[in-house]
Amino acid sequence: MKLVRSIVAAAAVVAAVGATAAKADIPIAVIGPMTGQYAAFGAQMKAGAEQAVADINKAGGVLGQKLVLEVGDDACDPKQAVAVANQMTAKGVKLVAGHFCSGSSIPASDVYLEENVIQISPASTNPKLTEQGRNNIFRTCGRDDQQGKVAGDYIADHFAGKKVAIVHDKQAYSKGLADETKKELNARGVQEVLYETITPGEKDYSALVSKLKQAGVEVLYYGGYHTEAGLIVRQMREQGMSTVLISGDALVTQEYWGITGPLGEGTMMTFSPDPRKNPAAAPVVAEFRGKGIEPEGYTLYTYGAIQAWVDAAKEAGATDTAKVVDKLHTGTFDTVLGKISFDEKGDVKAPGYVFYVWKDGKYDYAQ
Repeated sequence: MKLVRSIVAAAAVVAAVGATAAKADIPIAVIGPMTGQYAAFGAQMKAGAEQAVADINKAGGVLGQKLVLEVGDDACDPKQAVAVANQMTAKGVKLVAGHFCSGSSIPASDVYLEENVIQISPASTNPKLTEQGRNNIFRTCGRDDQQGKVAGDYIADHFAGKKVAIVHDKQAYSKGLADETKKELNARGVQEVLYETITPGEKDYSALVSKLKQAGVEVLYYGGYHTEAGLIVRQMREQGMSTVLISGDALVTQEYWGITGPLGEGTMMTFSPDPRKNPAAAPVVAEFRGKGIEPEGYTLYTYGAIQAWVDAAKEAGATDTAKVVDKLHTGTFDTVLGKISFDEKGDVKAPGYVFYVWKDGKYDYAQ
């Protein structure tokens, strides 16, 4: 009798453990520059991921399980990105919403391929990320070759006859964006008067500005991030230049205006259609604003990345990578970004880039 009771007790323990395992939490990660000079974008990604996880769990989770969010800091450094990618895959994450910088996403994608983890970047625009032939890599943002074409065409159409210079900071995102814009400008018959590079993280760009002034540059296309762009604008104005600065999606942070103040008035940039204006996102936007968070830039692109993975997992009936990957490549998902799907490379099928202008401390669509 004692033996029977022991067997029954053991069976009960096994059943309890099995039930617990069946309902175990699902770990996912958001990885970006949580520290360093691009931390404003890391904060956007973290806010988007945290709200997405909270809303999904509130609605019942994924296949009866709750999501648990891990937050990784790569500081937009390639080596740190690989180290963090290894840390997160060791924790068994099923999804990485990240990274921000293309220079981080591309090397980290090697880890995700080897460890069979899905990566959906909300922000990395360098074409190489999805040109590597890896079916587990996706992005909810566009690509530099799309963005550069829009920028090149806009400059050729709206600034005909003006002297144009192209500058970048030598990073993967920056060079890719500058070169794609140059490619389109040159194809349209516009030849830049200067093509220069700078070192990011410096405070004094007066030597560059003097060169631009001497060449009579009227339009400066800058491939890079908001900090350096803001400093260059300030220093151009200090030298009496009215040159229009045009850049890409790395200026979609209020920190840009924090650097330039009114001197940044008229700065233009390309970015995907603003998801805050999407009616489907209205409840989520209201929730963010109720917490005192403005869901600018890549906040909703991160939220949408997690939504897409969750919907794909639900359609697959499992969180198994191969099954979810198949659904991501074939499905259409209702997200805060609108209805989105992915092509065979993992690039999002969504409206392309549009032009924005900074005015009165905010960015909005250019007229």
